[in-house]
Amino acid sequence: MPVTVVVGTQWGDEGKAKVIDLLSRTHSHVVRYQGGHNAGHTVVVGSEKYALQLIPSGVLYDHVTPVIGNGVVVDLPTLVNEIDTLESRGVSCARLRVSSRAHLIFPWHQAHDALAEDKRGDDKIGTTLKGIGPAYADKARRVGIRAGEVLNPGRFAELVRQRAKEESAVLVALGGTAVDADAIAARFTELAHRIAPYVADTVNGLHDALAAGSSLLLEGAQATFLDIDHGTYPFVTSSNPIAGGACAGTGLGPRDITRVVGIAKAYTTRVGSGPFPTELVDADGEPDVLGTALIDIGHEYGTVTGRRRRTGWLDLVMLRHAVRVNSLTEIALTKLDVLDTFDEVKVCTDYRLDGEILGGYPDLIDVLAEVEPVYTTIPGWKTTLRGARTDSDLHPNARGLIELVERNVGVPVTMVGTGPERDDCVVRG
Repeated sequence: MPVTVVVGTQWGDEGKAKVIDLLSRTHSHVVRYQGGHNAGHTVVVGSEKYALQLIPSGVLYDHVTPVIGNGVVVDLPTLVNEIDTLESRGVSCARLRVSSRAHLIFPWHQAHDALAEDKRGDDKIGTTLKGIGPAYADKARRVGIRAGEVLNPGRFAELVRQRAKEESAVLVALGGTAVDADAIAARFTELAHRIAPYVADTVNGLHDALAAGSSLLLEGAQATFLDIDHGTYPFVTSSNPIAGGACAGTGLGPRDITRVVGIAKAYTTRVGSGPFPTELVDADGEPDVLGTALIDIGHEYGTVTGRRRRTGWLDLVMLRHAVRVNSLTEIALTKLDVLDTFDEVKVCTDYRLDGEILGGYPDLIDVLAEVEPVYTTIPGWKTTLRGARTDSDLHPNARGLIELVERNVGVPVTMVGTGPERDDCVVRG
């Protein structure tokens, strides 16, 4: 019963969609297990680019059943728009399944998100203001509305109207603006009709697929160091992107999982606030020459928000911790080609604090903000990796970087991204 989990090992934006697209060829189901429409996955197929927010990228294959699992929070306007956009481009969404247990996002969640972020002043977390955190908060408070409710339109409309009235009063009391309960109920009742055909009991459906011999691919949004428990709190997301979250977010059990692929970019990026030991910045905190090169060459802007990402060297202290927390069986190293023009490439292998090498990744954010990265420098390869398909096609210096990663983190690098196209990849071992 093969189940593969794909998880980001850094602060997100590692290029998971490309690896998921590659692995989708040999899996019958691709299941999103957490997060919401605050995460974007981009897949390039020939001259076509697909930027997906909620629907798993496996939708681009005719043999794949894409599933939005129970651990996802779903924004219905975004999902309906995404379905319509894909259908208009000739991509069928008929096989899409949305868990009846998945919680829904409503306009009051986004209003709460914006209000809370505004009140933080200079201490902003950097949320995307999509309502993700408040929706998960309602789930934990047991006042959320789940996707299965759309199957009973009358009850759904009344639930939405009542919750909108309650939250409108709270927003006003907090200094925000009221929401129109009747308008929201009317709009979301229409959306409910659109989404109802896709809603299903995905937990039993996935177990039935396993029993029938299917291979399942579980994908997370965001990444390890944005995990609400194991990330750089409070600069994190509101769910558990780590591999363990795949069980809670799909209803599959730990013994069903046979493979855990960690996605790591050949350098490091993050958006929003929080410590970043290997960040490439000048004295004013702006990207330096090398940091700017990574932004420009790697097109480091958010798929959903368009925000410029912060950039830095590959951090193997992070990656070693990600191996531990996720029980990684292997690593897919993406965007190695972005480093093609660099004279030299640095890789952080350890953290030093007060003259001492730390034994692992710090558990306290204040400590992380003070560490000094210890680098190993690798000569650049100064040639394009585009077109490489086998290990022997890679320049020896590029292979040296891969081998340095393997020695330091203890698991093999089985895939290497060498360009933006879906086939720009070296499969190793």
